[in-house]
Amino acid sequence: MIRTFRTAFAAAAAFVLAGALPALAQESPTLKKIKAAGEISIGHREASVPFAFMDQAGKPQGYSVDLCLKIVDEVKKELNLPNLKVKFVAINAQTRIPLIANGTIDIECGSTTNNLTRAKQGDFLPVTFITGSKLLVKKGSGIKSLADMNGKRASISSGTTNEKALLAEIEKRKIKVETVMVKDHPQAMLNLESGRVDAYASDDVLLYGMISTAKDPSQWEVVGEFFSYDPYGLMIPRNDSDYRLLATRVIADLMRSGEMEKIYNKWFNPGPTNIKMPISADLKKAFSIQALPY
Repeated sequence: MIRTFRTAFAAAAAFVLAGALPALAQESPTLKKIKAAGEISIGHREASVPFAFMDQAGKPQGYSVDLCLKIVDEVKKELNLPNLKVKFVAINAQTRIPLIANGTIDIECGSTTNNLTRAKQGDFLPVTFITGSKLLVKKGSGIKSLADMNGKRASISSGTTNEKALLAEIEKRKIKVETVMVKDHPQAMLNLESGRVDAYASDDVLLYGMISTAKDPSQWEVVGEFFSYDPYGLMIPRNDSDYRLLATRVIADLMRSGEMEKIYNKWFNPGPTNIKMPISADLKKAFSIQALPY
């Protein structure tokens, strides 16, 4: 009798779960759009090493790209579309949020800081990396911190949290720093190599990534104290709780199983560009906290 009850209960539970999962697709505007198009659009950066950058064949790769593709796998299961097409859309610091907001891309895979201003235009998934703003300079420049930048020039990528943080820090310290806006990291590196600027302000992990792919990595160094705190997360369209639930479930499962740390080590420790950034205690704790139970 007990065995019969258990069997019946298990069958009923399986029926309920089987019926509940497709409901996500029925209610989610993003999943409806993806199903109708037979295609999911992934927005990716082209030079945010090692989060999203191009391989030698011109294909997007990286830590964030791997996480996005895990979510794509779950979308395929949810929609019962094993042959769902994946469209990669190149984005930059200026276009990434507008393209999420207007529905051009279904998920943004790069190196984007989660903050309250951006949350007005898109939703963020759980934190996948923790970093902060520092300076990239040429060795021997004499610049060891932001205080040494008085009377010098610094590049910043427009539309980033680093831009806001650097300008606020300059004002706070009452130092004179001429800022030169750039559209992406390669342009910033060109400015540094040509001597047009003395430093580039960005997230330290991205600066180390730039050094790892520079013509001569030994010429460059990351200096100074953090002047911002930047938790990264993948972005998805706002006001779609069902799509957010699906994607959050994927990230939480990766964190709980330990696969998240394996993916991290693949790209950072040492990583294909030899960035050599072992996982920090803060990020490891963040993974544990965000590994939500069922």
